[in-house]
Amino acid sequence: MTIRVCIAGVTGWVGSVLSKAVHEAEDMVLAGAVSRSAKGKTLGEVLELDGADVLIEGSVGDALKAGCDVMVEFTKPDAAKQNILQALDAGVHVVVGTSGLSDEDYEEIRIRAEENNVGVLAAGNFALTAVLLQKFARMAAALIPHWEIIDYAGAGKVDVPSGTAMELASQLGRIRASTLDIPTEELHGPKETRGARLNGSQVHSVRLPGYVLSAEAIFGVPDQKLVIRHEAGSSAMPYVDGAMLAVRKVNTFKGLRRGLETIMDI
Repeated sequence: MTIRVCIAGVTGWVGSVLSKAVHEAEDMVLAGAVSRSAKGKTLGEVLELDGADVLIEGSVGDALKAGCDVMVEFTKPDAAKQNILQALDAGVHVVVGTSGLSDEDYEEIRIRAEENNVGVLAAGNFALTAVLLQKFARMAAALIPHWEIIDYAGAGKVDVPSGTAMELASQLGRIRASTLDIPTEELHGPKETRGARLNGSQVHSVRLPGYVLSAEAIFGVPDQKLVIRHEAGSSAMPYVDGAMLAVRKVNTFKGLRRGLETIMDI
């Protein structure tokens, strides 16, 4: 069966590369496209894709009218939640790649997905190395009680922490909270320098030119240290294979799943 896909953020860094992959896939068809900056143009015009005559809409609501099975959300944090809820209310499965949504946002999304009997797969990062970072970090957290997470991104990234670091903290928090030998309330000096406590992990966000996206989990025991690091390059290609897998699998369950590994055999 051909999967009809709508991509919100179709002209963005990841969205444009993903659009080409969907257009070329034998089991998918681009049925809808959303980009406020390219509204009114065809996808073929904007991305130079032969045969991609899908009209780009300025809103998810308009794009979904074409009839879609799965919407992929790659826009901005301030628009993502509303886009997702609109798709769910239309009975459309959703793949979420946009970062910046909170646990409270995802709880509302989970409830709405279950009410509409559709699936949502949200991944802070669709790259294979990021998935492996999360898996290996969970293994380490089961054995080592002390860890911290460092999140690196470019100077222009406004959401903190990144979706990768947020998802990592959420996964580790389901195992246990990290140990703090000195609780933050007992520290002398600005407590913010110890990072934010997120789902039981200390998380530090670095925003500097020169970074694309990196996440690091550091585990420590006396006289030993383990560093597990995911490092992204400047291309969006690492995210495409994972996003395509998510599009193919999101209709196999109902409700919310967080993390690409939830549909992978690893």
